[in-house]
Amino acid sequence: MSMTVSKDDKSPRHHLRLYKTAAPKNELAPKKSPISGHRTRHCTLSDCSIFSSKTEISPANSIRILAQSPAMGFDDSEGSSSSSRLDPAALLPRHGGSGKTRLSSQPKTFANVFIAVVGSGVLGLPYTFSRTGWAAGSILLLAVAALTYHCMMLLVASRHRLADEHPKIASFGDLGAAVYGAAGRHTVDAMLVLSQASFCIGYLLFIANTLAHLYPIGGSSASSPLLTAKALFIWAMLPFQLGLNSIKTLTLLAPLSIFADVVDLGAMGVVLGQDAATWLAEKPPVFAFGGPAEILYGLGVAVYAFEGIGMVLPLEAEAADKRKFGGTLGLSMAFIAVMYGLFGAMGYLAFGASTRDIITTNLGAGWLSVTVQLGLCINLFFTMPVMMNPVYEVAERLLHGKRYAWWLRWILVVFVGLMAMLVPNFADFLSLVGSSVCVLLGFVLPAAFHLKVMGADIGWPGLVSDVAIIGVGLALSLSGTWTSLAQMISGSPNS
Repeated sequence: MSMTVSKDDKSPRHHLRLYKTAAPKNELAPKKSPISGHRTRHCTLSDCSIFSSKTEISPANSIRILAQSPAMGFDDSEGSSSSSRLDPAALLPRHGGSGKTRLSSQPKTFANVFIAVVGSGVLGLPYTFSRTGWAAGSILLLAVAALTYHCMMLLVASRHRLADEHPKIASFGDLGAAVYGAAGRHTVDAMLVLSQASFCIGYLLFIANTLAHLYPIGGSSASSPLLTAKALFIWAMLPFQLGLNSIKTLTLLAPLSIFADVVDLGAMGVVLGQDAATWLAEKPPVFAFGGPAEILYGLGVAVYAFEGIGMVLPLEAEAADKRKFGGTLGLSMAFIAVMYGLFGAMGYLAFGASTRDIITTNLGAGWLSVTVQLGLCINLFFTMPVMMNPVYEVAERLLHGKRYAWWLRWILVVFVGLMAMLVPNFADFLSLVGSSVCVLLGFVLPAAFHLKVMGADIGWPGLVSDVAIIGVGLALSLSGTWTSLAQMISGSPNS
């Protein structure tokens, strides 16, 4: 297309003509997905090699790092010192001969949701059931799963509504920026950083408690929490973690996410088998419902166990049939809820009041039990650098001009280690993180974004629903955080 114009023609039409002649049409209008306005030129979970993978904190949730990394506010022009050193091939969509992005089928989406949500937090569920009761714990898990699914779909609906005005929303943080500007992005970033750092504290706490159980050293009368058996194991790990967290690229650590998934599922299978055998042999007394304080405690752990809000937008973007994404997501969440309920209830039914905060420490001293526990420790140890990466991205952007800073990473690793030494109980810590950060990130923010985006168009039912989620979420966050802190200060009986 060519047009002749005067050099002095400064009208908008002149600029439009120049724009039309500057590039072929297919370069100016990227192909859109079936959802109006949503562009498909981005990295997808299935197409990023590091994605076999937030988590969670959990080993299985190393997928969350890259699902959440875009929320940290780094676009192509402002890559962080961490993200810019990833293998570019690992972060670009793979193209076939036709040049089209490869999208995920429903089974693959189901598997990605499972991998993203299920993590080591599940190992604290039996102890939580010993506090809430087996029936109350099961109901809590189902309710939290349903609410988590609802809030995930609120994010999807909000992105669809903004697709024409903001076609490049690829993450939770992007959505926050589109809805509330810089304040929205910074809020999401802060919550994600807190959650990632908390996950890593949980990693070190799990590893140290497990090793202290398997290989007791020192005594229980240490004069300082920095000198307990748990703390000594953390001190021993820190030099190696400093080295691992100094690595500039995550590509070398990516295969560990697959190992983490396999070990997690294997551990759950072994624990369920031993739980069933123990329950049939002993059948200790159990109860169905605990008091209000225990319910709040269990709510925090349940929210923590289902934390995965940061992955929903990338997963929906890569789904081949976006109309069926909601159904696939719901089916996956329902499956996880049933599996969680079975795992938590069986652990509590098997050991009763003697259920420990990490269920694997209730297992015997057989070689299979020890192998499972050591396998979990190893994969958590090597997954921690991956989970810390979003923290480094934000810290290096704010404090070191987006440049790599090994000394800043070392400070953060030592800080995380010190926090892990001071936390007395694994499940108590899960409840604290779930009640505070995860409730705000998973429930309050999605409802607030949806309310702002939809406005009066959602009608009274939707308006009441969003306002109720925000109000109840804030109330539960405050009360649950207070309950969890009080429990951590007073100490748990089975730490």
